[in-house]
Amino acid sequence: MNPNQTIIPVLRIFDVEKAKAFYLDFLGFQLDWMHQFEENFPFYLQISKDQYCLHLTEHYGDCSPGALVRLHQPDLERFAEQLNNQNARFAKPQIETMPWGNLELSVSDPFSNRLVFWQDQAEA
Repeated sequence: MNPNQTIIPVLRIFDVEKAKAFYLDFLGFQLDWMHQFEENFPFYLQISKDQYCLHLTEHYGDCSPGALVRLHQPDLERFAEQLNNQNARFAKPQIETMPWGNLELSVSDPFSNRLVFWQDQAEA
């Protein structure tokens, strides 16, 4: 986890194994820790990648699915290539040029949360 990150988005998930497949295997995050109060209780996880840290929760009272998180990605083209080289059945993300000058790549997790990775065109 980046010690300078002071805001940590929390995203609702419904299946920890599907979440791991998407966030760890597909997007390349690492699992920092995972907590469960006891057997047959929901999981709460922290994942991180580069400068990002996210929390994923199966707890129904924490938040609602369908969130949007924007993540700055300095080398968006390389990241898009890494994702598309996996030839995943569930995602073929493409970079879009936005009217306000950003390059953006949008991908949705299995729980309807959307992650938008962005880069300023001046950085490209």
